[in-house]
Amino acid sequence: MDVTHSNQMSVQNEGQPGPLRDVLRDAIRYWEPRRVVYNLVLVVVVMVWLLFTWPHFRSALALGSLLFLSVFAMLANVCYCAAYLADVPMQYSLFQAVWRRRRWGLWVTGTLFAILLANYWIADEIYPYVR
Repeated sequence: MDVTHSNQMSVQNEGQPGPLRDVLRDAIRYWEPRRVVYNLVLVVVVMVWLLFTWPHFRSALALGSLLFLSVFAMLANVCYCAAYLADVPMQYSLFQAVWRRRRWGLWVTGTLFAILLANYWIADEIYPYVR
């Protein structure tokens, strides 16, 4: 057993990122609990549209619509994964400490963008075609 190797790993500077596994673990611990809130926010957006335009969307509530809604929910979650594309490289940058304190801004910006996209798709692409 190589004692010097284990000592070198435990003596890493606080500002230095660890191996990729540690960075990914940190990213997952940060982003995945927020994914639940992100999805709930988008569910609220859809529910508000349904409630405030109820007579109009009544005909859209069918089994075929459930597949359509599921595909869009899956796409919203694929888009959520884009946060990792920004988070992991930033943890390897010189701004790691600042990034970890302020990455909530990326979550807020991404969630607001998702709300904007959801409203656009409902208002412009779905609402006019529901009979």
